[in-house]
Amino acid sequence: MLKISENSISNLVSLSNFKSYQHLKNQHHYNKKRFYYGIFIMALLLVVVFVPWTQNINGKGYVTTLLPEQRPQAIQSIISGKLEKWYVREGNYIKKGDTLVYITEVKNDYFDPNLISRTQEQVTAKSESVTSYDDKVIALRAQLASIKESKKLKLQQVENKIIQTKNKISIDSIDLSAYKIKYEISVNQYKRTKELYDQGLKSLSDLQEKELKQQEVNAYYLSQKNKLENQKNMLLNFRLELSSTAQDYYQKIAKNNSDIQSALSAKLEATSNTSKLRNKLSNYQLRQKLYYITSPTNGYVTKTIKKGTGQLIKEGTDILTIMPSTYDLAVEVYVQPKDLPLLKINDHSRLRFDGWPAMVISGWPEKSTGIFSGRIFAIDQHISENGKYRVLIAPDTERKKWPENLRVGTGTYTFILLKDVPIWYELWRNLNGFPPDFYRDGSEQEKLSKKIKVKAPIKSVK
Repeated sequence: MLKISENSISNLVSLSNFKSYQHLKNQHHYNKKRFYYGIFIMALLLVVVFVPWTQNINGKGYVTTLLPEQRPQAIQSIISGKLEKWYVREGNYIKKGDTLVYITEVKNDYFDPNLISRTQEQVTAKSESVTSYDDKVIALRAQLASIKESKKLKLQQVENKIIQTKNKISIDSIDLSAYKIKYEISVNQYKRTKELYDQGLKSLSDLQEKELKQQEVNAYYLSQKNKLENQKNMLLNFRLELSSTAQDYYQKIAKNNSDIQSALSAKLEATSNTSKLRNKLSNYQLRQKLYYITSPTNGYVTKTIKKGTGQLIKEGTDILTIMPSTYDLAVEVYVQPKDLPLLKINDHSRLRFDGWPAMVISGWPEKSTGIFSGRIFAIDQHISENGKYRVLIAPDTERKKWPENLRVGTGTYTFILLKDVPIWYELWRNLNGFPPDFYRDGSEQEKLSKKIKVKAPIKSVK
């Protein structure tokens, strides 16, 4: 078989009759096919690695609502009470203002069935006391005006007495001067008469007459002098009376002002108590309205937390949950902190919802089926408790609509689209653990800066 001998036996032996030969011959044929197939596959892979691939950031989340007031709302009771009656059950559609639950009081401060009417009586009584204090203040002010007028008249009277006394003092001073002159004249007449009597020219009766007249004039002089002193003392008394009268009226006026201030203070206190009672009355009236818990919005009763009747409810305790009937869907996903710088508002994303079959090729989103489109609506500025950043994605109205039967809480798989790169670059990036390529060209960077400038005031308001 090796053909090293000159005597050939090829014409004597047929190799095709041997199975081993057939097997070796076929194996050689198969090796050629594998070689060609390998070359074809290598060429195909070489072509594929240059095919564009869309970089993306994957994330898991769930369906939520775009606005806070559209999310499931827990209904609480503002006051403590005992659950008496249910007006709804799970699955019921309710309108805004419909009664959900009726509760009764459990605090002994509010057991009185006539609580509001009794409180109203207290308010009326306090209001009347305020009016009486007003009347008292008016009377005291009238009394004050009368005292001031009386003071004015009394002081004027005393001042008139002072003027009269001054006039009397002036007259008495003149009279005293006249009596003094008369006394001096009588003294001189007595001396001359005595000299003449000593010389025998006047009789004793003449001398005694002059002496008597001297004594009489002296008496009038002393009387007038005492009268003048009395008038001066009276003037002094009137001046003291003027000061004393002014002081007495000052005390009366001060006491009257004090009474007025006391009445005003009592009025203010009564007004304050009246306001407190009115506040209490309003609280009682509003509290009775809180016995019936109503729906704040249109929606569906999704879950009743409290069961049966007769159960005690504390204020702020959840009773049931309502899902608003009208809402705008959105998707809440969480991304790694390293991916946060790559995201911006209005970036495109693709979404796959639980329960909707889909075939996803993250790098070729246009080739994927069963997925839906969205745009980034908001990005949290603070990291969440799970160590990631929350991103809110709204529906992309320009593309495929989201399913009508989609409900809040549905699980979602999201991949946010970034830059288009060759497959070989994406493989090389993943092998090296590099982040996605977030460099942008000049026009795209300029658009991004404009959007950031526009969005900045809105974020500051938030």
